[in-house]
Amino acid sequence: MERYVRYKNGNNIRYGLVEGDKVVELSGEGFPNFQRTGIRHELSSLKLLAPCEPTKAVCVGLNYKDAILEPGAKWPKEPLIFLKPSTSVIAQEDNIVKWPMVEHLNFEAELAIVIGKKAHLVPEKEVNQYIWGYTIANDVTAKDLQKADGLWTRSKSFNTFLPLGPWIVSGIDPHNLTVASYLNGEQKQKGNTCDLIFGIEYLVSFISHITTLLPGDVILTGTPGGYGKALNVGDKVEIEISGIGKLTNYCVECSEGWSMPPRNK
Repeated sequence: MERYVRYKNGNNIRYGLVEGDKVVELSGEGFPNFQRTGIRHELSSLKLLAPCEPTKAVCVGLNYKDAILEPGAKWPKEPLIFLKPSTSVIAQEDNIVKWPMVEHLNFEAELAIVIGKKAHLVPEKEVNQYIWGYTIANDVTAKDLQKADGLWTRSKSFNTFLPLGPWIVSGIDPHNLTVASYLNGEQKQKGNTCDLIFGIEYLVSFISHITTLLPGDVILTGTPGGYGKALNVGDKVEIEISGIGKLTNYCVECSEGWSMPPRNK
């Protein structure tokens, strides 16, 4: 098992491998062509960035057997997918902004697949050749806008609505991982990837037959039951996945200039 981090050291952005409480700096043009250097850092001294730079996040809805269907909803016969933009990505310990347009904010714990090389029309049996590893994702959602719009783009796409991290883990079995979320230390979700309706290999193959996946792109595999809990200003949200670790973020109110008038209700 290897843990890859992306971090800022001074003015430089680098990748590294976590070994205990140290990070071994890597050189090269990216996975799988990294090479170890002789430079080592204290993990605690580094500002961790999002562990990859996706051009897009492809997300899967209603993909856990323990999900409670909303009135009128049905179990999908094929994966229900939507996109989140790269501009929504933030890192470990970064702040999730509750924007003025949003009234009801919620969080969703998800295992994310990180793509390692360009993938298009990939057969299911060859999928593992295209996976770099796995990380933790929080699919932050403006639930009120999701209901109001019917379409999901606005509710899922605000800046800060895709925390990823703290690292990419390779060499683990993704088929039996516990996925949990905590709000201010209280558990809100707990599930296991063995309960995915559409599995890891099928998802990568299916999506690669729709859109070309590029190195660093992520696939969010869905969230277990218990999702939809409110996230408010001042809250701490933690997503924990066995074999990977814990992703922690904080909810803050908007401190930037906001020029949109109040929306009609």
